[in-house]
Amino acid sequence: MQKLFVFLNLFLFWLLLTACAPESKEPMRVGTNLWPGYEPLYLAAELGYWDSSEVRMTEFNSSSEVMRAFRNQSIDAAALTLDEVISLWQDNMQAEVVLVLDISKGADVIVAKPEFSHFKDLKHQKIAVESTALGAYFISRALEINNMTPKDIEVVPLGVSDHESAFNNNQVQAVVTFEPVRTKLLEKDGVEVFSSRNIPGEIIDVLVIRKSYLRKNRHQAESLAEGWFEAIEYMFNEPRDASRRIAKRLNISPQEVLASYEGLELVGEEKNKIMLSGKKALVNQTLMKLTASMMQNRLLTEPPPIERIINDQLVR
Repeated sequence: MQKLFVFLNLFLFWLLLTACAPESKEPMRVGTNLWPGYEPLYLAAELGYWDSSEVRMTEFNSSSEVMRAFRNQSIDAAALTLDEVISLWQDNMQAEVVLVLDISKGADVIVAKPEFSHFKDLKHQKIAVESTALGAYFISRALEINNMTPKDIEVVPLGVSDHESAFNNNQVQAVVTFEPVRTKLLEKDGVEVFSSRNIPGEIIDVLVIRKSYLRKNRHQAESLAEGWFEAIEYMFNEPRDASRRIAKRLNISPQEVLASYEGLELVGEEKNKIMLSGKKALVNQTLMKLTASMMQNRLLTEPPPIERIINDQLVR
């Protein structure tokens, strides 16, 4: 009887200890592809703006791989364009937009060989396009604005990692691409014949988190958001050091890093509140415009529940 009493006391003491101990959690797994607009996330990690036990960054070769990892639940959060987020919701992947990362203002482009001065000159030519929602949307908008149809060009599905070599080896006459490939192709006498400047406000990069994960892991999400804002502030105050750090990852010079941001607007805390908060939020309007265009171009089978996509809790 005495042994039983001792055992029960020890068991109760163990329960008390485990109840007081903090819950052990794995870090939030965040996936991105290589893109200057996502670099503040990696800069935040390098500068220690969040603990490595809270957030873990993972780079993939393309946004297609990022979306696949999100669908397979290999990652908890992802940096994507808005049209890619819409595609996830069509697959019943409840990816909530919690941050606006950047707005493309010329960083997404169609670069052609020097003998082609205008997009219309590419009629009956081969154009390399990544097999993503963004690639399909971007080329469809270029065709639409130039009064052309998909039958007027030959689309060559090609991953972004192969864009530079295909262009240089004359396998294609143009590529739908983005930084840092854009800068490299322009240095090889490429000609910019279409860019996100032609469709202002339509190419927006956001951070999405799986709805079920966000409900249970608010602290990690808050750490990530705070780190993003701090990293942007650091880039503004210390551009030389920031560009030097980012240049190593993008494999371009610090000067080219600074030039690549001329076509991008990184979105800080105050603008995030404006773009995400309220029924008339700017991102809501862009989502509706994108949905209409994607439906028209048969990139969607049905519209997503737009009212459920945005979650402004981290910026409100």
